[in-house]
Amino acid sequence: MVLKLADYKTNVHNDWCPGCGDFGILSAIQMSLMDLQVPLHKAAIFSGIGCSGKTPHFIHTYGIHTLHGRVLPFAQGAKLCNPELEVLAVGGDGDGLGIGAGHLVSAGRRNVDMVYIVFNNAVYGLTKGQAAPTLKLGMKTKSLAHPNVNNSVNPIALALVSGFTFIGRGYSYDVRHLKDLISQAIRHKGLAFLDVLQPCPTYNDINTKEWFQGADNVDPDTGKQLPRTYKLEETNYDGVVHKLEDLNEKMGNVIGKSNEWGNKIPIGVFYKNDHIPSYEERITSRINDYMNRPPSSQIVSDKDDKPITDIRKILEKLKVYNR
Repeated sequence: MVLKLADYKTNVHNDWCPGCGDFGILSAIQMSLMDLQVPLHKAAIFSGIGCSGKTPHFIHTYGIHTLHGRVLPFAQGAKLCNPELEVLAVGGDGDGLGIGAGHLVSAGRRNVDMVYIVFNNAVYGLTKGQAAPTLKLGMKTKSLAHPNVNNSVNPIALALVSGFTFIGRGYSYDVRHLKDLISQAIRHKGLAFLDVLQPCPTYNDINTKEWFQGADNVDPDTGKQLPRTYKLEETNYDGVVHKLEDLNEKMGNVIGKSNEWGNKIPIGVFYKNDHIPSYEERITSRINDYMNRPPSSQIVSDKDDKPITDIRKILEKLKVYNR
């Protein structure tokens, strides 16, 4: 049976603010799952806390609404338990780059085959617009009494040095381009990170939809607005690591592009490295039948729910003797 876009939608009432960029990200995720024809029972969407945390409620797959900043441990655990699942973790920039930043760094070291999407609007929208980790130093949005006193986190650079093997950036109002990025991230065999620029029409009155469209960035010769976002694939930029000898050069290029801001903001694929084994491959090198007999397929109790697992051999193997 061919799955349609409507199959990936639920009837749960969506109470995001009108004009919120989250709608575009939600649509892009649903469109990507449809394009890839991911079976509903083989996809799982995990979220943290915040406006973006509601995303699993609106996608007709398995959905797990977890704790603030802890979405990655939950999502990684599910993927390693059942490698057949297509796992997407989603969360806001505050959720993932603030309280959850330590988990992001640890996840990069593992390279589990899944996708992490950050909804980046530079504010804590659910709790009335406080400065989030991606808000630039000195910016004053409508909810702040004074300009932001902290420097901002660079999500692309942080994901890169943490070890993510696919890194991209999308824009929530360019839904089709974002859909293609999500599809590429899902197909990538390893840990993928997507930073999605997402205007918050309620609390971020600086990085608005009109700002991204270039309402204040006019060509003096033509009088036309110059959109701030541009697509990397329409330039000569190549973020793919074709051979490991080029790794340092490619990583340097990613850092340079990730620091572009203001009148020119790149979106697209910043980095792709297929030379690093996934965590599933690393486990298989030690447990030969891991992919054929993952934890999710193993019977651990009888019909009366009594445990039947015998771990005495494992405990004996791990025992440390004092000599």
